[in-house]
Amino acid sequence: MTTSVDSASAAEDGQPQLSSLGTAAARNLATTSKSEPQMQGITSRWLLRLLPWVQVPGGTYRVNRRLRYTVGDGRIDFVTTGSEVRVIAQELCELPLLRGFTDVPSLEALAERFVQREYAAGEVIAEAGRPADHLYLIAHGKAARLAPGKYDSPAVVGMFAGGDHFGDQALAAPDADWSYTLKAVTACTVMAIRRADFAEVAGASPALRSHVRRRVGIPQQRRNSHGEAEIGLASGHTGEPVLSGTFVDYELSPREYELSVAQTVLRVHSRVADLYNEPMNQVEQQLRLTVEALRERQEHELVNNREFGLLHNADLRRRIHTRTGPPTPDDLDELLATVWKDPGLILAHPKAIAAIGRECSKRGIHPDAIDFQGHSVPAWRGVPIFPCNKIPVTRSGTSSVLVMRTGESAQGVVGLHRTGIADEYEPGLSARFMGIDEKAIISYLVSAYYSAAVLVPDALGILEDVEIGN
Repeated sequence: MTTSVDSASAAEDGQPQLSSLGTAAARNLATTSKSEPQMQGITSRWLLRLLPWVQVPGGTYRVNRRLRYTVGDGRIDFVTTGSEVRVIAQELCELPLLRGFTDVPSLEALAERFVQREYAAGEVIAEAGRPADHLYLIAHGKAARLAPGKYDSPAVVGMFAGGDHFGDQALAAPDADWSYTLKAVTACTVMAIRRADFAEVAGASPALRSHVRRRVGIPQQRRNSHGEAEIGLASGHTGEPVLSGTFVDYELSPREYELSVAQTVLRVHSRVADLYNEPMNQVEQQLRLTVEALRERQEHELVNNREFGLLHNADLRRRIHTRTGPPTPDDLDELLATVWKDPGLILAHPKAIAAIGRECSKRGIHPDAIDFQGHSVPAWRGVPIFPCNKIPVTRSGTSSVLVMRTGESAQGVVGLHRTGIADEYEPGLSARFMGIDEKAIISYLVSAYYSAAVLVPDALGILEDVEIGN
C-alpha cells in the first residue's frame, strides 16, 4: 500500500518523510523560546563599577587645592587643566635671565604669551645653526641635546626633562643661533615663547627691561651632572643664618568640573509597542540596550575626554615611560611608585594585560590572582589589574596603563553624577517621555550625567607608550 505525502511533510536534506510528521512542519505548531536581544558592545565596565560616585546637586564640583610651586630649585612648575598646560608666572623667576625679578604683572604677562606645542618622539625641537628665537620650557617628556660626534654621528651631550628650560639667553641676544640640536626622545609637551613676544612685554615694562640689562652677561647658575641646580650648603655654622626655603599658596582659580551629558532620543512606533509586546516588552528592551550603549559611552568619556578624562588629567610628573617598550615588572613597580600612597587599582587594555603576562613569563614571574567580587583578577604587588577596552591602542601598537587611588576621603579619583533627577531610570540616568508625533512614533529622551575629578595630583599615574605587540 502506497502512502501519499505532501510537500509540507518532506524532511530536511531533500528526503521524503514517509512514516511521520516532519520537524519543519511541526515547528509551525510549536512555541519558540527566545532570548533577550543580545549586544556584543556590552563590556564589564570596571571603571564605572569601581569609581566612588559623588553626588553633585548643583551640577558643578569644585576642587580646592593649594597652588604648590618650589622657589629656588632651578626647575619650572606648571598647572595642568585637562590637556591644557599653563606656566605659573612666579616660576619664571627660575630662569637665569629673570632670577630675582619680582614684578608680578610683568611675569603674568610673560606667562600668558607662552604657547603649548606637542612633539612626537624623534621630532626636532631646535636645530643647530638655525636662529635661536624662542625660549622653550619642557612641561612633559624627554629631549636629547645633540652635538656633532667624533665619528660622523650625533653625540648625546645632555638630556632635558619636565621642568627644564633652554634658550633663555637667546631672548636677550637678537642674532644668536642654536649651537646644538634638541630632539624629542619621547612625546614632549613644550611651552614656547617667541623673542618678539618677550621684547613686546619688556617694551611695556621698564622694570623688566632694566632687570634684563643687569642680568645679561651674568653666568648661569652652576648645575650638577644631572642637570639640577647646584645647591649651596653650609655646615658647621653657628648663629642664625638666613636659610632658603619654599612656600605653598592657594589656587586663586580652583578648577570646577561641570557634569557632562550623553544623550539620545529613543523612538518606538506605537503599533510596535501595542501589538508586539509579548513575551517581551519592546519598549523596555529598546530602552535597556540604549542604556547599555550610553553607559559604554560614559566610560569611554571618563577615560578619553580632553576636559575631564583620566588620560588627559594626570599630572605631568605622574606620567612615566617604559624602559624598553613592553611593560616589564620594573615598569609596573615604577608605575605604582607614582601613586605610592595606597594605590587602589590598575586599569589597562586587555591587550596590555596580555603583554604584562608575557613579560612576567619571560622572567619566570607569575602575578598573583585575587578574588574581587567573585571574579578572579590578576594583581601586581597586591593591586588588582582590571581590563578596560576604552583605553586606546595606537596604530603603532602602543597603549597606556593607569594606576589610581580612589575616594574623597583618600584624596583620590572620584566619579561625579547627579541623582534624583526627573524620570530617573538608573542613578544619574533618566528616560523622559517626549510625546507621540503625527506619525504615531513614541519618543523618549535618554540622558546620562557624569564627570570625574582627580582631587590631588598623586592620585593618578600613567605608564605611557606601552608596546603590546612584542
